[in-house]
Amino acid sequence: MDLSTSIAQSHQIPKSPVKMLHILLLFSFLLSSSPAAAKDFCVADFKATQGLAGYQCKVPEEVVVDDFVYSGLNVAGNFSDISKSTINTSFVDQFPGLNGLGLSMARLDLSLGGVIPMHSHPGSSEVLLVTQGSIIAGFISSNNIVYTKTLKKGDIMVFPKGLLHFQVNSGPVPALLWSSFNSSNPGLQVLSNALFSNNLPSELIEKVTFLDELEVKRLKALFGGSG
Repeated sequence: MDLSTSIAQSHQIPKSPVKMLHILLLFSFLLSSSPAAAKDFCVADFKATQGLAGYQCKVPEEVVVDDFVYSGLNVAGNFSDISKSTINTSFVDQFPGLNGLGLSMARLDLSLGGVIPMHSHPGSSEVLLVTQGSIIAGFISSNNIVYTKTLKKGDIMVFPKGLLHFQVNSGPVPALLWSSFNSSNPGLQVLSNALFSNNLPSELIEKVTFLDELEVKRLKALFGGSG
């Protein structure tokens, strides 16, 4: 073997990297040509039937810029006489452009002494940002360990998916909070409402909560429940 042949062979690209390059190019082509990759968004069609997978997509010809804009969080919602607070949500049910994007927001206003009662989001984790006032916030893990912290303006706290959590206004001024979720429909279940604002029989509530009859009746009356 002469010197030129030896040098040429030493500079040849090995076969395995070439095959790998071909595979990567093919994979890239398949991704770019797939229906999922070709669809930029799936604006919720509120007029269509909603299934277990969520809303169907609007036809592209009916999509408008307002589908991607929501102004409902520019004011506080209606305050509750019980909790002295309000939660104003921007979930997919109000904001069609969120459909399929895996994100949403909410505005929380707490007046003096206000509280966001114990609740959970079955479909999402949450990041909370305090922009006014100070609060005590916390959550309870599945093994009943409590994590609480006093948060001030600019502080954020994360609440893992599905865990019970709460916020209490601990300052001398109203508090304003903003929540971000990694789901377009995180869901919301308030513990006190689940127990006392429906027709769950009082006898069952007494058994599962160990509360006495008078206290259950008082709470049922407070939250508008029956039974």
